Amino acid sequence: MGIRIYKPTSAGRRNSSVNDYAELTTDKPEKSLCKRIKKNGGRNHHGVTTTRFRGGGARKIYRMIDFKRNKDGVPAKVATVEYDPNRNCFISLLHYADGEKRYILTPLGIKVGDLVESGQSCEPKVGNAMPLAAIPASLEVHSIEMTAGQGGKLVRGAGNAARIVAKEGNWVTVVLPSGEMRMIRRECRATIGRLSNPDHQNVRIGKAGRKRHMGRRPHVRGKAMNPVAHPMGGGEGRSNGGRHPCSPTGVLAKGGKTRNPRKTSNNKIIRRRKNKRQGQLVL
Repeated sequence: MGIRIYKPTSAGRRNSSVNDYAELTTDKPEKSLCKRIKKNGGRNHHGVTTTRFRGGGARKIYRMIDFKRNKDGVPAKVATVEYDPNRNCFISLLHYADGEKRYILTPLGIKVGDLVESGQSCEPKVGNAMPLAAIPASLEVHSIEMTAGQGGKLVRGAGNAARIVAKEGNWVTVVLPSGEMRMIRRECRATIGRLSNPDHQNVRIGKAGRKRHMGRRPHVRGKAMNPVAHPMGGGEGRSNGGRHPCSPTGVLAKGGKTRNPRKTSNNKIIRRRKNKRQGQLVL
């Protein structure tokens, strides 16, 4: 695991770096767990652009990941550690004792040949999936369910982990990587350990072409557009927008709350996530 920096043979090479992918064991995915995904370029079923600056990019095959980890009592051996173009952490292929194969998100430290398991009574070690009620406090966990049986929803990014801090009645208190502290039902499952590929955040893209390979088109500033295209566009010379930052439809970009207030899961938040710009908690 590490970052590789090449000789600066060009301006793009000088400012870029790549992951050395030392942990990967194969470059051929399991065909039975793969399917094609159709690109939409940020457009909906009417062909209208709903997400700007998307399009192009290399073709990708989707690997079907087992987020539910509901195969209880059957041990599985880690067969491979693989790259997944659809996420920033690595994935592992499990060979279960009954012959079934499934992909999971790779926890940090898992190697080929290790045994993992899921269920209420399995040992609390890295890679095992258990209900939160059965996981000892202060352990790091990832891929946490928000509704029992729904599959892991929280903490799925490379190098991330949440920590169990308290248990009371039917609720378990978890601190998420963002700093948010929230309560989750005790029967919801989580996988023990920190996710793989923590060096992902240290990779420098270096040039625009690599972003195009990822399916990201150039991001144009609103004030650089014409008035017909953006509320902040136009003006004589280099104007500074003339109003507070906003979206193309006029929605203010700063100071507004972005979380949906109608979601019942908001009631279980004990402490809001940290505001990275000011170093304070967002209340």
